[in-house]
Amino acid sequence: MDRREVAAVIAYVGRLDPRTIRTDAGEARDQLAMWHELLGDVPMATGQGWDVRDVVRKRIVASPYPILPADVAREWNAHYRDRLGRHTDPTPMANPDDPRAWRAELVATRDAVVTGRIAPSPHRGVTAGEPRPGLEKTLKAVGIYVPDAVRAELAPFRPARAAREAVIAAGGPDVFCVPCERCRAPKGEPCRELSGGGVRNRHTKPRIEPHPTRVEDALAAQPQAIPA
Repeated sequence: MDRREVAAVIAYVGRLDPRTIRTDAGEARDQLAMWHELLGDVPMATGQGWDVRDVVRKRIVASPYPILPADVAREWNAHYRDRLGRHTDPTPMANPDDPRAWRAELVATRDAVVTGRIAPSPHRGVTAGEPRPGLEKTLKAVGIYVPDAVRAELAPFRPARAAREAVIAAGGPDVFCVPCERCRAPKGEPCRELSGGGVRNRHTKPRIEPHPTRVEDALAAQPQAIPA
């Protein structure tokens, strides 16, 4: 806001709360300078839910104390952060080999979002709700996430997972479906070996093979086939 707009805001505040009115010319000048110093970067109103008059009215109703320009500035900062938090930067149209133009377009887009000229772009946001009908069927048609060839290449680098998958493929139980009572490994994580000594003796080294007691617990938890 420029000084004329800030003066209009002060006059509006004075109509709602006469305690803020300054009759002395020097005090009024100092008041205008202080408000303009704090609200110079705050717009009077935007097209996306921001209006200084709404902020002033709500503040005067909610607090018994005279409103300060810092109160309005804090509300604007919260509005600013909220809009940017709901915005995902679209890919600029500028040449990516020109960093200045690329950055300038991003800054201009964010400024337009904050000042209400355009709405936030949430196209990459995660939305809530029920899955799309037929989604499970589509996922099954796509196939497994990691192809068998890739899984085989990764096996040397994750031996515990490879051993688990080999047992499951052979019809055995999924030992990761139960925690390990011996090393306290939680569900979904491999068993641990003891490492260190004395007070530093801890189960910290992953085991390729699960502890026998965990295998027994997994067998007990596996659903039993019902005889025909």
